[in-house]
Amino acid sequence: MQDQTTQYDVVEQPQPLSRSDRQLPVRRYRMTIAYDGALFHGWQKQHPPGREPLRTVQGTVEAALVDLLQQRIHLVGASRTDAGVHAQGQVAQFDAATRIPPDRITMAVNARLPDDVEVLSTQEAAPNFRAINDVESKQYRYRIWNTVRRPLWIRHCVWHCWTRLDIDRMNEAAARLIGTHDFAAFTTVHHNRTSTVRTIHQCYVTAHAPEVHIVVQGDGFLYNMVRIIAGTLVEVGRGRFEPSQIDHAIATGDRRDTGPTLPPQGLILEWIRYPGDPDPVALLQPVATLDRC
Repeated sequence: MQDQTTQYDVVEQPQPLSRSDRQLPVRRYRMTIAYDGALFHGWQKQHPPGREPLRTVQGTVEAALVDLLQQRIHLVGASRTDAGVHAQGQVAQFDAATRIPPDRITMAVNARLPDDVEVLSTQEAAPNFRAINDVESKQYRYRIWNTVRRPLWIRHCVWHCWTRLDIDRMNEAAARLIGTHDFAAFTTVHHNRTSTVRTIHQCYVTAHAPEVHIVVQGDGFLYNMVRIIAGTLVEVGRGRFEPSQIDHAIATGDRRDTGPTLPPQGLILEWIRYPGDPDPVALLQPVATLDRC
């Protein structure tokens, strides 16, 4: 493994808080994080009774922040991605009293992180910034390896579908998802949500041979919603569903009228946008270079 302490010009060393530091004002910070989710048990911290805590992204980054800042930190992520799901632009908030500038926090935290997670940026946020509640929109991408050859080198980043998919049919179905609908049929039966109404801003399918990508953008998503959307569109692409099945599933709200929940490894959270943010699409890594998670 690469010696991470040599990646950066400055690595902050943890120091006990001095009396003056303890009198510093507590500020809110916004952090953007990327991770390969293959070896994480999702974003959210989990500590099963009688067992060691599971390895999660929240727990890993939080521990690095505590080691650096020498104070209690509670990291709140905007999206609770599942085990195996990846992120290119997860957003989280935390409060801290520190003299370390935000850009140096980024460098110093990265020096304490394993090589499957990276802090992309840290910035001071408004005191009332809320990573979860203030979200304006999110975009997910589901990557399908659509050929008989196995995705040997990127098998943790894509889902393998041997059947040739009809992208035109899939796009016809995807367009029917756009708008504000009750997506009860596109989540788990026991979802524990008071409302299943969500707004999809964009949904489309593109070919990047040998991959097929399903892109979904919306104001928020139910549990497993994107993976069920992807599974339903795949059933349309295989010819097992007609595109009109989307309308039928929305009307019935019956989970049995939608496709399977596709495996987590093909899913990546690309970005999360807040009011006043620049266009996040311009900051994305080009799809053609996505040879890893």
